[in-house]
Amino acid sequence: MECEVLILAGLWNSGPEHWQTQWERRHPDWTRVPHRDWNNPECREWVAELDAAIAACEGPPVLVAHSLGCVLAAQWARSGSSLKVAGAFLVAPSDVEAASYPIDTNGFAPVPMEALPFASVVVASADDPYVSVERARAFAKAWGSRFEEIGDAGHVNEASGHGAWAQGEQLLMAFCREIGVEK
Repeated sequence: MECEVLILAGLWNSGPEHWQTQWERRHPDWTRVPHRDWNNPECREWVAELDAAIAACEGPPVLVAHSLGCVLAAQWARSGSSLKVAGAFLVAPSDVEAASYPIDTNGFAPVPMEALPFASVVVASADDPYVSVERARAFAKAWGSRFEEIGDAGHVNEASGHGAWAQGEQLLMAFCREIGVEK
């Protein structure tokens, strides 16, 4: 089964050397879900943009989310959309309820804490400044996601040394095989 991949960037739209951007360059058929305001995202608007991107896919896509993009995926699942996704690869979910979150949460809080209606894996770091490993584990448990802790990896972004992030791409490909999607 072939399936599309939708990239859900986080706050500030994963930069040019971020692993999501590098993967997108290597896989030109993967699509970044657009957003009007990456610096001040509003939850309802972004959920609607994600819903439109999923509707434009030929079949149920795999979501590849980072940071706030993970919370977006959970908020979309809660929205009641009739559309389907094949699964979600959720990396370094931001805790929008934490005092350390850098901007106004604009409707993203509280983080949905109910099971996602699709297969998912949460990949988290032991020393992420935007989510404690305990909170990431709680998200995974609530969402019904498999949990992968990858050690001290910061926010799993360019700033923490995760440019191309080959380990992550291997984890994604293994997840796609698990859910029966060939990439």
